[in-house]
Amino acid sequence: MKRIVVLLIILLSFNGFSGQAQSSTDVLKSMKEEHPRILLLKGEEQQILSQIKKHPEWNGVHQEILAECDKLLDTPPVERIKIGKRLLDKSRECLRRVFQLSYAYRTTRDEKYLRRAEKEMLAVSAFEDWNPTHFLDVAEMTMAVAIGYDWLYDGLTAEARTKIADAILKKGIEPSFEKKYSAFLNAEHNWNQVCNAGISFGALAIAETQPEIAANVIARAVATIPKAMIPSYEPDGAYPEGFSYWGYGTSFNVLFVSAVEKALGTDFGLLQSPGFLKTAGFFQNLVGPTGLAHNWGDSGLKEGLSPAMFWFAEKTKDPSLLWTQKKLLSAQTAGNVGNRILPALLIWGIKTNLDAVKPPSKKQWVGQGPSPVALMRTSWVGPSAIFVGLKTGSPAVNHAHMDIGSFVIDAQGERWAMDFGMQDYNSLETKGVDLWNRTQNSQRWEVFRLNNFAHNTLSFDGQLVNAKGYAKIDSWSDSKAEMMAVTDLSNLYKDQITAAKRGISILNEKWVVVRDEVNTADKAVKMRWNLLTGATVKVVDQKTVELSQNGKKMFILFVTEANIVIKTWPTTPTHDYDAPNPNTQFVGFEVTIPANTAEEFNAIFSQSTEIPKVKPLAAWK
Repeated sequence: MKRIVVLLIILLSFNGFSGQAQSSTDVLKSMKEEHPRILLLKGEEQQILSQIKKHPEWNGVHQEILAECDKLLDTPPVERIKIGKRLLDKSRECLRRVFQLSYAYRTTRDEKYLRRAEKEMLAVSAFEDWNPTHFLDVAEMTMAVAIGYDWLYDGLTAEARTKIADAILKKGIEPSFEKKYSAFLNAEHNWNQVCNAGISFGALAIAETQPEIAANVIARAVATIPKAMIPSYEPDGAYPEGFSYWGYGTSFNVLFVSAVEKALGTDFGLLQSPGFLKTAGFFQNLVGPTGLAHNWGDSGLKEGLSPAMFWFAEKTKDPSLLWTQKKLLSAQTAGNVGNRILPALLIWGIKTNLDAVKPPSKKQWVGQGPSPVALMRTSWVGPSAIFVGLKTGSPAVNHAHMDIGSFVIDAQGERWAMDFGMQDYNSLETKGVDLWNRTQNSQRWEVFRLNNFAHNTLSFDGQLVNAKGYAKIDSWSDSKAEMMAVTDLSNLYKDQITAAKRGISILNEKWVVVRDEVNTADKAVKMRWNLLTGATVKVVDQKTVELSQNGKKMFILFVTEANIVIKTWPTTPTHDYDAPNPNTQFVGFEVTIPANTAEEFNAIFSQSTEIPKVKPLAAWK
């Protein structure tokens, strides 16, 4: 309760910044006086060095960082070269380098790492600006320089300290108080989390020389970051922007909370935000036994090691959250250094006993919110388990596609039903595509990968779904005999049909059943049932499709009284700005449903042609 009161006081007292400080330095009253104060205090390196002796996995990451830092010694610093409107890749590379070089210095005390980090920070501090028109660039650059300034403070030259601190203030913090750059303060998505975190790191780094400004920054962040945290995780922890943006927004949210906890001794009540401490379950369950994520929306297929997952495992005292992370650690693929916040994994994993990491007990995870999901599997052990991910929600959500009701399926170690995921933004923006407009007639929905015709869902008369429509997970069960989830998609097809419901079930740990129940209005409609796959497709007969890949087979058995016509469609892009989609195709069926008619369609994914009995959705319990 005390922490909630503290948060409310700050929320009520924060009035912004208008050339002079508006909030009290009481926010900083418990701040650690000496450097380093961000994430890892002086002397805490010894805990890491002790831990890496206990597990070869930890030592593998530690040695990988040191080897990468040795490679960086002769690498020129990043230059101010934008890609389109973004400097973001340079900011991220600077963060990756400085964080890892600073870590290397603190754990070895070898001055070569300190001097190389100092060189990187002086180079970016000399930039004309950090590109405030795309403020994520500023945020990540500020965080990079702040970590280096704080962690290496005692070893930096006096001249370097002055230049770096001035850059943090002038190029990082001050632009964040200009109205034309500060829209992130009201954002309900990752921009809020990333920008508040980055600028707050800068404030903590230079707080002893700029206490009033630093206090304002921290108070402002504590007051505004809930605008993203509450809608993003309430009620169950499902993150509305999907797998990759969870890795972005949530990781930076954790960086912020971890930084203020360490430097100021409080989380300001933020960890009581509904659903936040549950969200690690969402991220973990999105990954199938193939190692591929359910990559709906603007998302990629793989993320690699996630430092934030180690923070959540420690906070919740649930080591099972690290089941897949431990596998990634053990693999030692030598690609981990591409993660720009990799040292945080060792910081947050200090207390983790990897021997205590066991498979999760639950095989189904359901979350509501702006982008509800149902994620289910037959086992957490072995690559051959069946995995199904069902995505609902709305195209109106940030980074969303018209993929409501879409699904992915893994079985036999292969992905049979897939999602394209995102297309590189710059490739679309440079062609003039109106990418960030999510209204019904926006050009965004003409991008091949983003509309409903490219997803594993339904379309009627070749129309887009309702861009403001919404569906949730209406019912679900984790029964071993009939693990399932049901969603009502009717709102997505407003003025096209009267009702559409979809249920997906793993039946007896053997079949995956996708059942659709559709009711038409006063006119006949042509429905397309669509599946995207990377498998080779063979149409066996009027109700059977055979998928094959890597020597394995999967049948799709269509069971319906309707007169369906099985078809395949190419995934050839329709515009010059669309990304290519090699080695993929669509398969499914078309059917004309008469006016005022109710039809039922079952698609059964099976390794044989045996057909189970499927009940109406009303009987799914």
